[in-house]
Amino acid sequence: MMKIASWNVNSVRQRQAHVLDWLEREKPDLLGLQEIKCEDASFPAEAFRAAGYDCVVVGQKSYNGVAILSRLPFSVTARALPFLDGEALQARYVEIEAGGLTFGNLYLPNGNSGGSAGYEAKLAFMEALALHARALLEAGRDFVLAGDYNVCPTDEDCAPGALPPTDALVRPESRAAFRRLIWLGLTDALRALHPHGRYYTFWDYQAGAWPRDCGLRIDHALLSPRIAERLDSAQPDRDERGRAQPSDHVPLVITLDGP
Repeated sequence: MMKIASWNVNSVRQRQAHVLDWLEREKPDLLGLQEIKCEDASFPAEAFRAAGYDCVVVGQKSYNGVAILSRLPFSVTARALPFLDGEALQARYVEIEAGGLTFGNLYLPNGNSGGSAGYEAKLAFMEALALHARALLEAGRDFVLAGDYNVCPTDEDCAPGALPPTDALVRPESRAAFRRLIWLGLTDALRALHPHGRYYTFWDYQAGAWPRDCGLRIDHALLSPRIAERLDSAQPDRDERGRAQPSDHVPLVITLDGP
């Protein structure tokens, strides 16, 4: 059995104790963190190593940033998303090989800021991600692409009234770009096991979104075909959102059968 998780922690230094507690309780083999909001040198790597996790960090001052924590030996295969130029300068993608698979951890642009250029950057990232996924498939690689996609794939993934139809997370172009990934042959881990129902991973800090369960499903794990055959479970860890000073996202956890 292999356990893989993804979590937008919305500042790893503010949420360090939360992450350490969660690691001790859940013991994932791999954990992808997004929006760490710090440069590499400020990342609390030693605290995580003391807990049994080695780290690879792609940080950026105050914004963005991704990291992977691993209990398994690994090699780093990418520190930026291939097929992408300008947006790759931001800290939004890191990839390793561990446990017989490639694990890509991503933080996709929100797309609501920066006007039309901001939204185009979101679509450009999704285009590059599709090209990279195709290249991995053509190379016969087994992989998981997990993280904060900032896309609600369907209406069921967005609480009624949570977002206007013009929001970048639900615009038709965003959803079409997500579907393109699925049409390549990837599997949305959560929907493969739970085709219907509210399985949110994000609740805004504003307007009582958490107590009203006015959430979004924007954190996803997409699996290559052979990995999808091993899928055993997929679930958001909702309990984390109810803690004191939580991230606005919760971990998405999948387990795979086999080594």
